Parts: sequence; structure tokens; C-alpha cells
Amino acid sequence: MTKTLIVPGLDASPAPHWQHWWAATDPRALMVDLSDPARPSPAVWEAELASTILQHPDCILVGHSLGAVLITRILAKWPQLRVRAALLVAPAETKGSDRIGHFGPIPERPLGVPSLLVASRNDPWMSFARATSLARSWEADLIDLGDAGHINVASGFGPWPGGKVLRDGLLGGAALPGAGGRVLKVALA
Repeated sequence: MTKTLIVPGLDASPAPHWQHWWAATDPRALMVDLSDPARPSPAVWEAELASTILQHPDCILVGHSLGAVLITRILAKWPQLRVRAALLVAPAETKGSDRIGHFGPIPERPLGVPSLLVASRNDPWMSFARATSLARSWEADLIDLGDAGHINVASGFGPWPGGKVLRDGLLGGAALPGAGGRVLKVALA
């Protein structure tokens, strides 16, 4: 059974965030516990996520905001980790941020696993143009949610069944490594 590791972002994406709903409603999902979510350390978070991946080989990673950035750092730094796929939701730009700038620069190379980047056209944490550029660099398909904000509670995303649909598509082979680059406009609220 493939484990879904849910990787929260800054401040641990507090409930009723869709990540908490997902972890509570999916027996195959596990919320990754990252130290000091208000003052994250890249080295500590990388070690904690890598350790969790080693405990659950062939997992799928689902990250939101800074959690999505952390996933890209892990995949770039340790490509030998056994990760089946990555779902990267609303990654946060690290440039110019006092709280997360030390997580930059964001890797801009193929991730080596089937990947989907889910982005919004009005996300205050990353422009759609930047998300599009990163998707190309990562060889990830880009899911365009339109005007969906930061895809969090503040923008209307508590329970988000669409996230599970995207994960299931990745598990079913809907995205292949190196075959990314498609932009798909979908409604998955």
C-alpha cells in the first residue's frame, strides 16, 4: 500500500486546512511532523522529511506552500530516496521573504519523479508565471485552478477532495517523469 506523506508548510498549515482533513479521512495518509513550524530550519526539516521517507519507501509526497518547496529540496538533494510521485500545491516563493527566505533558492531542475504542480492565478505567495516556470524546470504538469488564492482555508479550501483525485491520478500513472509540461485547467474545489 502506497503511503501518502502530507508535508505542511509554514505554521504547520493549521486545521481546518485541507491537509488535516486529508490526514484524518485517508488511512493511507500521514501528516509529517516538522519541528518548530513557526521558525522552520531547512536542514532540520530536510532531515525530518528524509527520515520519514526512509520509513515509508515508495511513498507519494503531498506538500502545500513551504512544504512543496521542502519536497523539491529533498528530491534535488537526495534523488536516491524512494519517492513514487509528488503533488506540489501552491508553492511559496522564498525570494524576499524574511520568514522563509533561507529555504531558497528553490531548485530549478527535473525532480525525477512524476509530479503535478497545482497553482492559482491570484496566489499572494507565488505568481502564476513563476509557478509555470517552475513546473517547466521540474518537468511537472501544471494544474491551473484559476483564481483560488493560496489554496488554503483563507481562500475557501477546508476539505479538498480534488487533492485526492490528483494524487490518485499520479498513482495511476497520469504523469510520467520527464513527460511534464502540460498546463491543465481544472475545477477541483
